[in-house]
Amino acid sequence: MTPLLLLPGMMCDARLYGPQMDVLSGRIPIMTCPIGGQDSMADLAADILAYAPPRFAIAGLSMGGIVAMEVLRQAPDRVLGIALIDTNPLAEKDEVKARRVPQIETVRNGGLRTVMREEMKPNYLTDGPQRGAILDLCMDMAMDLGADVFINQSKALRGRIDQSDTLRGFTRPALVLCGREDVLCPVERHVLMHDLLPNSRLEIIENAGHLPTLEQSDKTNAALIRWLEEL
Repeated sequence: MTPLLLLPGMMCDARLYGPQMDVLSGRIPIMTCPIGGQDSMADLAADILAYAPPRFAIAGLSMGGIVAMEVLRQAPDRVLGIALIDTNPLAEKDEVKARRVPQIETVRNGGLRTVMREEMKPNYLTDGPQRGAILDLCMDMAMDLGADVFINQSKALRGRIDQSDTLRGFTRPALVLCGREDVLCPVERHVLMHDLLPNSRLEIIENAGHLPTLEQSDKTNAALIRWLEEL
């Protein structure tokens, strides 16, 4: 049975995938991998490959998806399937890189909660009855991870490479999934990934923003199960 590695997004931990683990843990072996111990994508991916079983499927949301693509670039023969959720295959734009500089400085000076509250969380979710609870969970995850993880992740995102060629070369089953109302990684980025991947399914989740694993967990679970059944 194919093991599944789940990579969380920036300043998130395994709780981002709580509803998925509840449903999938009885079906397949599941592991979650933290992604904050290094400050480059290449090193983050190398750490995951050292931890992972010989062959596996991998799913990543947002930064987790970016790391998953680097895992695929480094070890394509080990990856049996990939799910890319609310993420971006392109290198970071210069204007986004520039915004990271003051964010890092604020966090280094004790302002992690402020950056999360004012610059990160407002972009995560669409309106919905769970919005407040999910935002509280996001803050809890971020504060538990702490400033050093934020700084490492910011530097890794800033220095990432374009993974278009990596996706073009992957012929095993792929899922590309996003919330319809994601403003951080919009639908067109996912159409691009779907077009690049030769054997992919595109799933757009209605009434969801950047975190469909929590906002629309049932729909996300169903899409992941359909993908896993193709492996």
